[in-house]
Amino acid sequence: METKVKSKALQQFQEATETLVNPELKKWMEQGGKVMALFCSCGPEEIITAAGMVPFRARAAGSTGTELADAHFASIICSFTRHCFNMGLRGDYDFIDGAVWLNTCDHARRIYDNWKRKVDTPFVRIMSLPKKTGEPQVEWYRDEMAILKEALEEHFGVEITDERLWQAIKTHNETRRLLRQLYELRKQDNPPITGAEVLAVVVASTAMPRERFNQMLKELLEDLKGAEGIKDYRARLMITGGILDDPGYIKVIEEQGGLVVTDMLCFGTRIFWNDVDEKAGDPLRALAQYYVADRYSCPRMFQDYPRRAGLVRDMIREFKVDGIIGERLLFCDLWTIEHYQLGKEFKPEGTPYMQLDREYILGGIGQLRTRVQAFLETIGR
Repeated sequence: METKVKSKALQQFQEATETLVNPELKKWMEQGGKVMALFCSCGPEEIITAAGMVPFRARAAGSTGTELADAHFASIICSFTRHCFNMGLRGDYDFIDGAVWLNTCDHARRIYDNWKRKVDTPFVRIMSLPKKTGEPQVEWYRDEMAILKEALEEHFGVEITDERLWQAIKTHNETRRLLRQLYELRKQDNPPITGAEVLAVVVASTAMPRERFNQMLKELLEDLKGAEGIKDYRARLMITGGILDDPGYIKVIEEQGGLVVTDMLCFGTRIFWNDVDEKAGDPLRALAQYYVADRYSCPRMFQDYPRRAGLVRDMIREFKVDGIIGERLLFCDLWTIEHYQLGKEFKPEGTPYMQLDREYILGGIGQLRTRVQAFLETIGR
């Protein structure tokens, strides 16, 4: 299953997911541009952009093992953590000028503990992300952003003015609006683009200069106008979960006849379904409000489950979803609870819900195919 349209931009997006340093990022670095890795979607990308650098969401594309990282981590640490740190130890992340973590979960927190001691990265910081979404927590994170801003200015010799912050916010909001336009096309009965292809677009948005990405996405949207839609599918699916940056995983699902039309993922709707308020008085306060309270959270945020469930319910209706697949990295306790709650809520309402556990690197394809085929049979279309 693939889109019928031929698009150079889409091909470039797909290539950008296959390696860490894609051609556009390589051009940026060859021109002297700096790159800052972020290990969570709650990291304030706009501050990095305002500092004149490319914010790069950390992944482990191309990793083949965790033999070096296994000496530092227990076997019950999630495989995303072990693969990323393994690539750091191998020198695959030598292209970055710095890295920023957040205390998102205990697994990701352990990357920072080991990275700062074992990997020679010039600038290494961790931010304290609150676990609630109220006004005190917004103010807390605004202070955390101010600390990061000052550290970047001192280390890299740059001045991050309010004007530069507002310009970065506008650029990133444009990305969010363009990605929502892409998702609007998926509401059609016969979408012109597959779920695997859309995931490649979203991943590419986190791995290249943002202005260039926006230009390329406009080209893709133009290419998709009037394109022939996809008709040969058995059911319209939604994917929920945490980190999923491999379009190959979605492709296996779609090869069985399940067209993925929307998601609630860290490389998905959670990073672009809302905009930062461009009319606020203080750019740092606007960013804190967005990252803590306005954007849709993941299960690490307490007392916010009803809003996440509301998003899933809205998407079932708007995207005409027939069934939901909850993907979870092994040993992720946060998503274990979330999937149980979502399944318990939506199954009685008539929306089939299946949880799939996986490792970060795609494997067990035969078992995945069998589970998806059986799930599609229960949907009965």
